[in-house]
Amino acid sequence: MRRILATFNTTAARLSALYLILFGACAVFLVFYMTGSAARFLANETKIAVTEEVDSLGQAYRRGGLRVLVREVERRSRRPGANLYMIADNTGRVLTGNVIALEPGVLDRIGWTRTPFVYARFGDDLSVIDDPESAPRALAQIIDLPNGMRILVGRDLGEPQRFREIVRRALITALGFMAAGGFLIWFLVGRRALQRIDRVSEASARIVAGDLTGRLPVSSANDEFDRLSGSLNSMIAKISKLNDGLREVSDSIAHDLKTPLTRLRNRAEAAIASDPDKTDYRAVLEDMIGEADQLIKVFNALLLISRVEAGFSKQAMTNVDLAAIAADLAELYEPLAEDAGMRVVNEVEGPLAIEGNRELIGQALTNLLDNAIKYGAGDNKTLTLTAIFNSGADVVRLSVADEGAGIPQSDRERVKERFVRLDESRSKAGSGLGLSLVAAIMNLHGGSLDLEDNDPGLKAILSFPVSKP
Repeated sequence: MRRILATFNTTAARLSALYLILFGACAVFLVFYMTGSAARFLANETKIAVTEEVDSLGQAYRRGGLRVLVREVERRSRRPGANLYMIADNTGRVLTGNVIALEPGVLDRIGWTRTPFVYARFGDDLSVIDDPESAPRALAQIIDLPNGMRILVGRDLGEPQRFREIVRRALITALGFMAAGGFLIWFLVGRRALQRIDRVSEASARIVAGDLTGRLPVSSANDEFDRLSGSLNSMIAKISKLNDGLREVSDSIAHDLKTPLTRLRNRAEAAIASDPDKTDYRAVLEDMIGEADQLIKVFNALLLISRVEAGFSKQAMTNVDLAAIAADLAELYEPLAEDAGMRVVNEVEGPLAIEGNRELIGQALTNLLDNAIKYGAGDNKTLTLTAIFNSGADVVRLSVADEGAGIPQSDRERVKERFVRLDESRSKAGSGLGLSLVAAIMNLHGGSLDLEDNDPGLKAILSFPVSKP
């Protein structure tokens, strides 16, 4: 009972009840309209038939007078299924016809009777006149003859009434079955919808409690509930991923920023504790400024990664040429590579049009070039930029390849995470955020960052979707 009451408290149940009420009102209107229309139609047919009878009797009267009229009325009265005929004198006494008694007052008014009246035929029990509920009823026209006599020509309404009752019962029965079926369907559908909403509420309660591994139930119906649950599940998965990233960033910040902050404090403490006459305060301050600059770079990188992952630059997406960006950066880094004993080879040929943010793409390519020079430096080493257009997948693959030590395959996904630095790179300056920023930029552009073996060295590949004309 409680679940039934809960069903009636849902919006779906209220809407269904409203539709049922509206449907019931329309059904009642339809029943009365159909039966009324049928009654009016049959009444009109009755009047037409009676009018034709009156015209026919009028012709007989004009042809032979009262004698022919009486003989014609007697003849027609004896026919099977005859209409109602009666000739009465000016006192109301029946002279001929097949009607023996009438409801009082019927013959008092000339013309059509206003309402159906009760009558009795020859051979009927006269007591039926006293029982209007079961007595037969008729509709008739009264004609006044010149000698004071009156003639009644009418038609029994039993057939129209039976037809109207049949139509009414059929409509009521059909609409009753339709209403019962609608109520049953509403109850079953509403109950099923309520059960699904209960399951969604339970899953939501677990998620609100902190269990982001839970998901809203999705059935195979693929209806609006399933589409809503799918969208919410995608949102929950993204929130869970962001929470995991935030937790990892917090842990990484606490771990990786502790060392430079400790060095800052130790240098300041050592300068204070040393002999003022022998301490070079300027050198200590310059070292501390260098450490502070490195910390600012780390925080700026973290801020940029967060803003990119939040999609702040999507509104700045325009048509850009990857070949032009690669050419500008290759020319910019060529002197730096020469100082490291390397040679820059730019094999990118354009134009390579994509939809993207020029500044962010330049930042991603800059980080890859910095890493290639930092970890691939050496005499006669080559830094190569290439681009391949995959027409089947509509993707442009821009790669930066060096001839350094490379990254083991087992660590190539891990180095894309924030603050991850391999043991071999601990001796190099850096914060472990470069590849994380590149991965975030590629995700914003709908592409990907892939790390492959260059044999020797590392090949970093940026895969961009090609902009459609």
